[in-house]
Amino acid sequence: MTVPSYIVVIILAILTSGCATSPPREPENLCSIYQENRSWYEAAKNTQEKWGVPVHVPLAMMYQESSFKHNAAPPMEYFLGFIPIGRASDAYGYAQAKTMTWDDYVNETGNSWSSRSDFDDAMDFMGWFIYKTNKINGVSKWDARNQYLNYHEGWGGYKRKTYNKKAWLVKVAKKVDDRSKRYAEQYRTCKEDLDSSWLWRLFFG
Repeated sequence: MTVPSYIVVIILAILTSGCATSPPREPENLCSIYQENRSWYEAAKNTQEKWGVPVHVPLAMMYQESSFKHNAAPPMEYFLGFIPIGRASDAYGYAQAKTMTWDDYVNETGNSWSSRSDFDDAMDFMGWFIYKTNKINGVSKWDARNQYLNYHEGWGGYKRKTYNKKAWLVKVAKKVDDRSKRYAEQYRTCKEDLDSSWLWRLFFG
């Protein structure tokens, strides 16, 4: 007997929601984040090896974008205060990636089965974006402030320095940069422990 396609979709949605990872208990501490979610560290290390991106920069950006919520989305907007008219943008998931940019990522990487609500895919996406920002606008992969400005304004907007007209965004970018630096300091204290467990799982499952 053939199962109707809509039932398959419902079942997959239920399974996916049931496997969703809760936000980390101590989001301001990189060591705690990666110790709580070892698979997240594996994703960060894979991103580092693939795109040359340090493990702390995309994490700091991701925290700002979604607070590590897998289904994060911009707030709903309302007409007359109570009639829902949609969201400010189609950004979604851990990385708050917009559909058009995500599609560009998929087309360039061939990662057609990727999902914005999957941490591994979101981390790979951010690695790709940070790598591209370095190539297009010459921003260091360790420069969280200017990487975040590119992430928010786009590569063209950054070149035009559109962020200079958004004092609030410049403040947020500094916040991301400060968090990235704290993450980097924390990482130095737990890198050896995280790497030993990561290598063990890599070679021995």
